[in-house]
Amino acid sequence: MRKTSETSTMRRTILRALVLAAVLILTQGNGVARAASAAGIDADVDAALMKLYEEQPAAKMLARKAVAVLVFPNMVKAGFLVGAQYGEGALLKKGRTVGYYNSVAASYGLQAGAQSFGYVLFLMTPSAVQYLNRSGGWEIGVGPSVVVADEGIARTLTSTTLKSDVYAFIFDQKGLMAGAGLQGSKITKIKK
Repeated sequence: MRKTSETSTMRRTILRALVLAAVLILTQGNGVARAASAAGIDADVDAALMKLYEEQPAAKMLARKAVAVLVFPNMVKAGFLVGAQYGEGALLKKGRTVGYYNSVAASYGLQAGAQSFGYVLFLMTPSAVQYLNRSGGWEIGVGPSVVVADEGIARTLTSTTLKSDVYAFIFDQKGLMAGAGLQGSKITKIKK
């Protein structure tokens, strides 16, 4: 009985520490995952795209070819066995914001910590944009095919090798959790 009580106390202590870490990340001056105004989201989107284009020339090439670009500049993920991630972003067409969205995901399994990151989805076909607009909440992994462009894939992308509906770039990962994934993320239109 004593061992169960000690284990339970240790789990609560770890959970409190993780919640505190998540709160610290959320309240830092970088605007991570706080409900932002439309102007705040737009500014974060512009800054994120400039940074991504500097680091990944393939992303800039994709932007020129894409029908639309969906940017989530400030995602936050935290968890201990059960995790959650959240962020807000904007959909751009021809460089102009045409809508605002949030991205939410939950996960479970061997995980502990907190992190922040950003991601960009390059919607390459009109059908991918139509799916986003009419789905009422697009769950990544269902619907248009998504290719996550890691460094290897990004180096081989050319205008003649583009075959997928959507290309994703994950960038600017910071924090105490390993990896950032998009599978199962639900993207929903929001009003700003």
